[in-house]
Amino acid sequence: MGKTIQRKLGRRQTRDLEIEISFFEALSHRDPENVELLQLLGDDLSDAARYADGLKVDERLVALRPLDANIRFNYACSLALTGALDQSCLELETAFNLGYRDVRWLQEDPDLDALRKHPGYRKIRARIRALDKDKDKDADTSGTVAEA
Repeated sequence: MGKTIQRKLGRRQTRDLEIEISFFEALSHRDPENVELLQLLGDDLSDAARYADGLKVDERLVALRPLDANIRFNYACSLALTGALDQSCLELETAFNLGYRDVRWLQEDPDLDALRKHPGYRKIRARIRALDKDKDKDADTSGTVAEA
């Protein structure tokens, strides 16, 4: 998720975003298990800086797809945006354990800015370094050609 577009919205953009949110909310009441719809709604809520509402949507997504690494990552972002930094760290660990590997986005995602200053992020940073080393090791071994 790195969901949030960190920019200031104009009046018209804000209005359009709120209309879209209302539309997605109405659709989600009709189809409360539509994961794609909930992801779009969560993205829009974050873009509108409605972080507590976005967190509720991400909690629904986790309930629907508890083993989805990207959903867990997005949930960690929502937790960070709402100030639940300890829980956000735990969710990032869960996302890694489930296979999340977009290390570059993890390091750049503005949703996690507050978390990067949190002491618990040190463990995440160590995990990132380990993943980078593993990636480099894999690249080294996959690039070799056995001679006949």
